[in-house]
Amino acid sequence: MSSAKTQSALKEYGKISVQSGASYATPHRLITMLLEGALEKISAAKGFMQRKEIANKGNYISWAISIIEGLRMSLDNDKGGEIAANLDNLYDYMERRLVEANAKNDEAILDEVTDLLTTIKSAWLEIPTDMQGADTLDAQNLTSKNSVEDQIKV
Repeated sequence: MSSAKTQSALKEYGKISVQSGASYATPHRLITMLLEGALEKISAAKGFMQRKEIANKGNYISWAISIIEGLRMSLDNDKGGEIAANLDNLYDYMERRLVEANAKNDEAILDEVTDLLTTIKSAWLEIPTDMQGADTLDAQNLTSKNSVEDQIKV
């Protein structure tokens, strides 16, 4: 099988895997999937940046921005209070930094956003298993309003 066909097959497999996982995931898992997706896209964009593959770099940075915007839109600002407001501001900052990283071809900015997302993901994963249901997400003021399939692209 040619390299292009292999890549295409892997991409299709990834789509099915994500869609299947999203169909049965808890709201907690959906947010985890979005965080992982954004981190993966930024990592790929960094590789494209290093190889001077400008179009791919731009596409993957745009994809990461879209995922972060999905995270941002999933915040419940009415219930979330200060936590939701702080996350909203942080997601906005990350989106602006990714635009800057794209324009300047700056790997350090990609690393900065990766560090921020990794910190958020680490804190998110610390939520005890028995508190990861929909009621807990309301209590954490971070409910997902949109389906993950609308927010994740593979």
